[in-house]
Amino acid sequence: MKRYGSVIIVRPEKISEYTRLHAAVWPEVLEMIKACNIRNYSIYLRKLADGRHYLFSYFEYTGSDFAADMAKMAADPVTQKWWAVCKPCHEPLADRAPGEWWAGAEEVFHLD
Repeated sequence: MKRYGSVIIVRPEKISEYTRLHAAVWPEVLEMIKACNIRNYSIYLRKLADGRHYLFSYFEYTGSDFAADMAKMAADPVTQKWWAVCKPCHEPLADRAPGEWWAGAEEVFHLD
């Protein structure tokens, strides 16, 4: 199992839409997340003093081929539609790695 954390900005005018969407994630999207070996997936919202709103996501990957599972998810038509609805709510970090939407975060501590 490997833990993943990532960060993105949520547009202030889209916060209520984003939280509404995630209060009722489409069942097919949830099924695909599980089919791609993702467990304990959480997204947190934080408003900083500078007025920006950040989302932090955390999940545990239990599979053996992360790239293949992420390709499977990206190829899923329902997931693509879900992302199309969610992406306008996001403002990716300018310094994210090439190919990233959510910027990866480095794990610096874990207590089991």
